[in-house]
Amino acid sequence: MTLTWGELRRDAEAQLRAIGVSDPAAEAQWMIEAVSGMDATEQLIEATTPVTHRPTAGLDALLARRAAGEPVQYVLGEWSFCGLDLLVDRRVLIPRPETEIVAEIAIREVERLGERVGPPEPWSGGLTHYVVADLGTGSGALALALAASLPDAEVWATDASEDALAVARVNVAAAGTIATRLRVGAGSWFDGLPPAVRGRLLLVVSNPPYIADHEVLPESVRDWEPAGALFSGPTGLEAIEHLIATAPEWLDPAGTLVLELAPHQGDRAVALAHDAGFVDVSVRPDLAGYQRALIARRRAD
Repeated sequence: MTLTWGELRRDAEAQLRAIGVSDPAAEAQWMIEAVSGMDATEQLIEATTPVTHRPTAGLDALLARRAAGEPVQYVLGEWSFCGLDLLVDRRVLIPRPETEIVAEIAIREVERLGERVGPPEPWSGGLTHYVVADLGTGSGALALALAASLPDAEVWATDASEDALAVARVNVAAAGTIATRLRVGAGSWFDGLPPAVRGRLLLVVSNPPYIADHEVLPESVRDWEPAGALFSGPTGLEAIEHLIATAPEWLDPAGTLVLELAPHQGDRAVALAHDAGFVDVSVRPDLAGYQRALIARRRAD
């Protein structure tokens, strides 16, 4: 029996509800869009139209992956971050709302330093007059968000994982004109940057691994997302400690370091930043009220 698009969507929603998905209606819509190219409105318009075999088989494959526990972001193969559609798969972390807050804080720090914020002009090309860096870029999410909102910035994105860099390069290539101001470097943290930017970075931002090796994670995270981007070491602070200690030699004298961290790490991170010579240090909350982003300024207002 041939199903209509409306029936196919309702069937997908029922299957997702049966496996305990928290928002089966939304996921069914996204999966239908993935196999058909139709957005939510088009799906409603075409609800009584019969479906051919190919999209039905494609949807069945997506539902099977979701039933096996794979996160919906990987099943779909893309996810939105700060209004940007990014390729995501098991080579990189899933972009999360907490990290969007980190991006917004980082952008506002550059604005505080007197730089323009807003969409780039299409005629400006690759013209820049300052440099910022996203270290441990993964999918390139933070670097792309910076490039999209800081029209005068040269943006560096580094990562030690060649798998992650492959994803980041795809996302940069698909980013349109802002890609002319993006540079991708292979290497661990600052090692991926060229010596020429040492002491010139107006901003360093990172979402480093900050989970201790002994911490227990949900299966949907532990079994699917890359361990190297999640676990930092015995304390969970190893990457944060390195970034804080090394950042001053790479930052401009007026520059700022912005790091995502776990809520319980805020006090320790603030102390480390003061020890490293940062003079204005604070931790900002995410939308849920948890301490989430370290802001360490080399110079006070």
